[in-house]
Amino acid sequence: MFKLSEIKELIKLLDQTSSVHELEIESEGMKLAIRKPDRPEADGNAIQAAPYVYPFTPAPQPHSPQHVAPTAPIEIPAAVQPQSSPAEGALHKIVSPMVGTFYSAASPESPSFVKVGDRVNEKSTVCIIEAMKLMNELEAEVRGEIVSVLAENGQLVEYGQPLFLVKPE
Repeated sequence: MFKLSEIKELIKLLDQTSSVHELEIESEGMKLAIRKPDRPEADGNAIQAAPYVYPFTPAPQPHSPQHVAPTAPIEIPAAVQPQSSPAEGALHKIVSPMVGTFYSAASPESPSFVKVGDRVNEKSTVCIIEAMKLMNELEAEVRGEIVSVLAENGQLVEYGQPLFLVKPE
């Protein structure tokens, strides 16, 4: 369940970014959606609306039981994640599922989870995104070779920002 302090921090982070206007998170069977109130329309006028945080609603549960790690990352459906453009050939983008801080390793003394040339599979951890003091491991979700690392250790990343390019097998 989401804590009030976590929700307030998400609202604050969403308010600080100009590129993200809404955020939806599902975790532990609960769903939270937050939308910014003022968005300009095509004619230049702003839509005025009161801030609104949607109430928690149970997320659909899978039919088969799944093991969930104690610090499982928040899953973003594949339909939400942008795929590579024709200019990038058949490369798969691994994107940030949230606003947070990108970490390439588990600790400053540890080696990076992956580097250019490494082979990954669907369950390979590629980085950690820290949001509200919670460490969320991000998995590759594709089998292939890391072609490019697009974020630097300690960098603030946005929701949907490409972090890695992977050449799928």
